[in-house]
Amino acid sequence: MSTTHSHVNSQASIHTSAEIKPFQINITQADIDDLHYRLSRTRWSDDLPGVGWDRGVPANYLKELAEYWRTSYDWRKFETKLNEYPQFTTTIEGQNIHFLHVKSPEPDATPLMLIHGWPGSIVEFLDTIEPLTNPRAHGGDPAEAFHLVIPSVPGFGFSMPLSEPGWTTGRVARAFTTLMARLGYDRYGVQGGDTGSFIAPEMGQLDANHIIGIHVNALLTFPIGVEGEMEGLSEADQNRYAAMESFNDGYLQIQSQRPQTLAYGLHDSPVGQLAWIVEKFKELTDPDEGLPEDSIDRDLILTNISLYWFTGTAGSSAQIYYEARHDVAAWAPKERGTVPTGVLLARSKDVTIRPFAEREHNIVHWTEFEQGGHFFAMEQPKLLVQDVREFFRKLQG
Repeated sequence: MSTTHSHVNSQASIHTSAEIKPFQINITQADIDDLHYRLSRTRWSDDLPGVGWDRGVPANYLKELAEYWRTSYDWRKFETKLNEYPQFTTTIEGQNIHFLHVKSPEPDATPLMLIHGWPGSIVEFLDTIEPLTNPRAHGGDPAEAFHLVIPSVPGFGFSMPLSEPGWTTGRVARAFTTLMARLGYDRYGVQGGDTGSFIAPEMGQLDANHIIGIHVNALLTFPIGVEGEMEGLSEADQNRYAAMESFNDGYLQIQSQRPQTLAYGLHDSPVGQLAWIVEKFKELTDPDEGLPEDSIDRDLILTNISLYWFTGTAGSSAQIYYEARHDVAAWAPKERGTVPTGVLLARSKDVTIRPFAEREHNIVHWTEFEQGGHFFAMEQPKLLVQDVREFFRKLQG
């Protein structure tokens, strides 16, 4: 099956059975031409002199990046790369779910789901697929191979259109456990970052009998208001809590309260979509003083942003924030997770507080890295692969 921009937004793309259908990305040339035309017709806003990134994306940087997107970036190259991996769609609870399913050449490989967040996508994991599925060819132990399932979170990428309101992280978790069962995986692992670090533990709550381990990065942990919980925190944890408290969450406030209003601007203007996402890449990559493309290949960033543009998912992807803010179940006390859990912490950007994490999760593995930031799978794919292997090796030992 192939899709175009227009098909993505059509109810006809929702299948009504448990059937798993082959899928390939095929953005029309008309949509690519339309992107280039819109970029050439951008009405640029002035910015104040000398303020740098303090008030948002500087105009001189964005103009150069937009021109590169228009004249030099090759979508077809990356579309071909993505289409090298088997892709499928299926319907779960009325929702179209798109996913990559990349089987290892090692027959006894461990099934592993990789879950992205916002403003990420399946593109986040491109540089991890080969070493995870075929470690023999990448200097690894063939016993540490994985069969990978990489879904697009509902409302993101080609998991469109959103079937209805109510796609909370808990409901996504339920759909993803159904997906793994539908694929015939009785025992499997889960890895997730950002939104994925919420979904993966929810899957563990729902499907502990089948999930052998959960590995997360960019995990958020919160105080729950019990007496003395802030006492005895290490200096590093105190600093992480302070960073979380002072984080510029303007984007989060908008997406969690008025996602539809925001969507009109981002859906109509590619430069608006570009600025909205690239600001997060600037803010959350390591090092602070660098540009996003100092940490992640520029074309990879633009492939991720292009996926949002071509699928028209600026608004639908933001709905996950609205659902989280208004989901009573998400904030209700839960039993401590029982599934063995590994935490990867990027010291430069992550704000995970270990005592809070250990209160909520059965943590058996904890790794801290000096290198890398929030988008760890894109910034440091080799280190992510290394840590995932190490975590699951512990579980098998």
